[in-house]
Amino acid sequence: MVVLSQHDHFPYLRNCRGTNNLLYGIPLIDLSQPDSKQLIVKACEDFGFFKVINHGVPMDFIRRLESEAVKFFSLPLSEKEKAGPPNPFGYGNKKIGQHGDIGWVEYLLLTTNSEFISERFKSVFGGDPEKLRFALDDYILAVKKMACEILELMAEGLKIQPRNVLSKLLMDEQSDSVFRLNHYPPCPEVGGGNVIGFGEHTDPQIISVLRSNNTSGLQISLRDGSWISVPPDQDSFFINVGDSLQVMTNSRFQSVKHRVLANGLQSRVSMIYFGGPPLCEKIAPLPCLMKGEESLYKEFTWFEYKKSAFKTRLSDNRLGHFEKIAAS
Repeated sequence: MVVLSQHDHFPYLRNCRGTNNLLYGIPLIDLSQPDSKQLIVKACEDFGFFKVINHGVPMDFIRRLESEAVKFFSLPLSEKEKAGPPNPFGYGNKKIGQHGDIGWVEYLLLTTNSEFISERFKSVFGGDPEKLRFALDDYILAVKKMACEILELMAEGLKIQPRNVLSKLLMDEQSDSVFRLNHYPPCPEVGGGNVIGFGEHTDPQIISVLRSNNTSGLQISLRDGSWISVPPDQDSFFINVGDSLQVMTNSRFQSVKHRVLANGLQSRVSMIYFGGPPLCEKIAPLPCLMKGEESLYKEFTWFEYKKSAFKTRLSDNRLGHFEKIAAS
């Protein structure tokens, strides 16, 4: 268990809607099994979310990066703020985005460019940010490889060619992927109800790969709008369908709405890789999946979507601007 010092001066946050606390069967997929591609497709159709085991990411990479994250978040606030503000990359706390969203969280939002990481953290680590940089490089490379494997299994399960039609967008040198480290300190206000750590939202990219320490808090929304808690598992990864993948499958897969609730006793550290396409990539339903269907979305570039998404709040329907409205 990772326990960090409590964050100073967090505002009290509003209680959120009720939660279904029943243990729910989150899809579990063993990537080493031959039926994994069919199970991935079904999980994306039913939940937009699943858990993977036998993922191939070395545990040493996971533990080393978590250790470096804990060291960073344990620093005095004045030191951490040297890596900020998040504009868009860097250190932030409480404020999420530019439009009034707040949470019981502090975070690092990073480009996957290791040179940026070195420059941003020189002032924090006395000119020697290499341990963090190397830990990030190793982890991101391994998780990116896993994400591409999952996207290729997904393509096989959908019977689309070529097999790398999705994964090549992450492998492209111009891929606009980002990485996030979140720390949710213990929250003394939890006894009075649910407190928002990170508000409900969907992820804009193609695919998100999440790993956290062994502390609860993550919840996903089911199709009926009810919320279920995701049991933590520090040795496995959770996969989210992103908005872009929803569009590319013409809503066959749906981007999962999720949130994090604060924990009253334990700190939670999460690490998320957001696999995004190049900025100039056109996002639209894949023709091979249409089978005579009408596209539900206008074609747009990833840059256009990002520009639009930055103007919204967390809980907004970011895809609404790009949906085709049926003629009345």
